[in-house]
Amino acid sequence: MARSLTINGKTIDDDSPCYVIAEVGHNHGGKLETCKDLFRKAKESGASAVKLQKRHNKTLFSREAYNRPYDNPNSYGGSYGEHREFLEFERAEYEELIPFCKELGIDFFSTAFDIRSADFLAELDMPAYKMASGDIRNTPLIRHVAKIGKPMIISTGAATLDDARRAFETAAEHNTQIALLQCTAGYPAAFEELDLDVIRTYREQFPNTVCGLSAHDNGIAMSLIAYVLGARIVEKHFTLNRAMKGTDHAFSLEPLGLQKMVRDLTRARAAIGDGVKKIYPSEEPALVKMGKQIVASTDLREGDVLSAENITVRSPGGEGLMPFEYDKVLGMKARRALAQDTPIRREDLTG
Repeated sequence: MARSLTINGKTIDDDSPCYVIAEVGHNHGGKLETCKDLFRKAKESGASAVKLQKRHNKTLFSREAYNRPYDNPNSYGGSYGEHREFLEFERAEYEELIPFCKELGIDFFSTAFDIRSADFLAELDMPAYKMASGDIRNTPLIRHVAKIGKPMIISTGAATLDDARRAFETAAEHNTQIALLQCTAGYPAAFEELDLDVIRTYREQFPNTVCGLSAHDNGIAMSLIAYVLGARIVEKHFTLNRAMKGTDHAFSLEPLGLQKMVRDLTRARAAIGDGVKKIYPSEEPALVKMGKQIVASTDLREGDVLSAENITVRSPGGEGLMPFEYDKVLGMKARRALAQDTPIRREDLTG
């Protein structure tokens, strides 16, 4: 069984382009028009999908956490609950964003942080679900989302391989459409903590599962390495301006950065090729200019015996014998007279 995941009619497998998710999260600052602008810019930059985060804050957080003071430059409210509620989109916003994304031609789904949010998204018929790293051990939520029957993308930050396997097996009891993303839950993540080779570990341990990277690092180069290691989903946080208010903007990609990442992922897919070594027509000029051939190093008369004293290897290449034929032609005789530097061809020799 080949690894494969289908989201909204798009098949993601080892032979497909990288499925790039622009994680908008709450970088819209609670403003619908800003969110639409982010979605539009993500599409223009080449992203495959845009993603939000959905929480039912009053039941997700403890009363203490919900009511605690939240006074800092990134706050949108006096308490943490007020801050989260300000940023939270409800049905009206989602019902406007769904047709907006269909018109743009970009997939749109969300992370479900709790069961009520998962049910909210199910009522809207979201094409896929993202499971956050913070829920890698939340088997009740994973099981609930798996039963909805839509593709699941599970991030595995701050987790062990056993945690990832438990989450996968819990989901797999009810759902065959699962992807696992390597993730380091640092914001931003240090390069030496990205552990990109875990992608290969996941591919070995879960041979029928699409694997990818949820990247919290600064920059785009690590996503390319992830693709070469076998990642076919890459998720990056996305913003209009890294200086905007909010905790996620500083390590998010701006439109130009996302555009370059998608461009380079597309180039990487083409550049990897099919594993077959070949000579391209575009290489032929270099093959002649930098190549070499066997030539007469002195004037040769008909009947002269070829030796190290009268033949050599020189550039450019051409119609003469290749240098790997050198040892084979030593001791053969010239069938005709050949001037110095004349390429030696098989038909010029006898014996």
